[in-house]
Amino acid sequence: MSRIEIKQALQLTNYGAEINVKGWVRTRRGNKNVQFIALNDGSCLKNIQIVVDLQNFTDEQLKPITTGACLSVVGILVKSQGAGQTVEIQANKIEVYGTAEPEKYPLQKKGHSLEYLREIAHLRPRTNTFGAVFRLRHNMAYAIHTYFHNHGYFYFHTPLITGSDAEGAGQMFQVTTQDLSKIQLTEDGKVDYSNDFFGKQTSLTVSGQLEGELAALALGKIYTFGPTFRAENSNTPRHLAEFWMIEPEVAFIQLDELMDLEEDFIKYCVRWALDNCMEDLQFLNDMFDKTLIERLRSVVDTEFVRLPYTEGIKILEDAIAKGKKFEFPVYWGCDLASEHERYLVEEHFRRPVIMINYPKDIKAFYMKQNDDQKTVQGTDVLFPQIGEIIGGSVREENYDKLMKEIEDRHIPMKDMWWYLDTRRFGSAPHAGFGLGFERLMLFVTGMQNIRDVIPFPRTPKTAEF
Repeated sequence: MSRIEIKQALQLTNYGAEINVKGWVRTRRGNKNVQFIALNDGSCLKNIQIVVDLQNFTDEQLKPITTGACLSVVGILVKSQGAGQTVEIQANKIEVYGTAEPEKYPLQKKGHSLEYLREIAHLRPRTNTFGAVFRLRHNMAYAIHTYFHNHGYFYFHTPLITGSDAEGAGQMFQVTTQDLSKIQLTEDGKVDYSNDFFGKQTSLTVSGQLEGELAALALGKIYTFGPTFRAENSNTPRHLAEFWMIEPEVAFIQLDELMDLEEDFIKYCVRWALDNCMEDLQFLNDMFDKTLIERLRSVVDTEFVRLPYTEGIKILEDAIAKGKKFEFPVYWGCDLASEHERYLVEEHFRRPVIMINYPKDIKAFYMKQNDDQKTVQGTDVLFPQIGEIIGGSVREENYDKLMKEIEDRHIPMKDMWWYLDTRRFGSAPHAGFGLGFERLMLFVTGMQNIRDVIPFPRTPKTAEF
């Protein structure tokens, strides 16, 4: 008999039919005459109730059916007699897969802290919370691909192993096949990479943007969606060493069009969650964040503020003059902290903000300079509770200006020649942005720690599973 997913079984109305469901036991309760098993297979949040008449099963058959056990159940679909579900299954046959050690199973029927569940990340997808989070994660990934496909973008794969540092931060994981106990050095005492696998120093990428620009200047508009890595020794609730990035690049667009794209894209993703994942959203809303659904709807229904950096600084300075306290200082030229961004979004405007025209000294070398020679056409989309969720810019297409920035910032030319070629051969105006997928997931799920929106978080001193 073919298995029916529990999500489908809960919608059936052909009462009296014999069906087969499979899944993991959430709970088992009952009395000396009848037992009730709550079974879940991950296809949806809800369990299906299995009714076990003890006259039809021996104690030996039922003994291994404990919380966490995996079952195959064949039985008759009937209308449910209890509240909370429309159908249930009267069991005729139960098969237990594998072996069970009920006294050792870490997910007993009680509340577990999110910190504890991170220690057993191999089992936490079986909980209601993480089942909901990871179903939402799937839906957000599907929404992203759907949006770009429907808008004529090409999905472009950029390398994970790179010889350049796109962000200029230097916080990269090195890739090597050398025996670390026998590192060879050059005459001047530096590591000799000539015999390494690639014959040069290489690292895991922090961004696919630079390579994405190459593709946009041939295909018109592309997007990347893949893992990126940053060796930043940070243990904050907003940082991971391995995370996923969405990075569209588009030829022939200007600053206003870039902001239109950022707003339309992020609204599409949030709207997708509201339209397709309400059961999981409602659970997370009820369990963790009572304003989650309201906040998601407000983003979809609200026009984003477009705010020049200089005006933003003035607003923050005015707030300080009126008694607002910030941990970090505010002045023209500072890189805004999350507390500053959240004040603008949550207290001053009470809606998302796209901040533009940042001082060039605090932004990446590739951003297009404005005529004032002091600012660049960068764009940061700021969201409630998150702060920056998107960072983008119009890219500098002028060869001479880009070359001067590379020289002024002492970026090695050996890593940049191919990037500069796009400004030498058929340069064109273009722009793009980067969205941290886990930042989006934090917003959509209402979770407070970025470790709880990725299946297996990688952070300093943590690389389990």
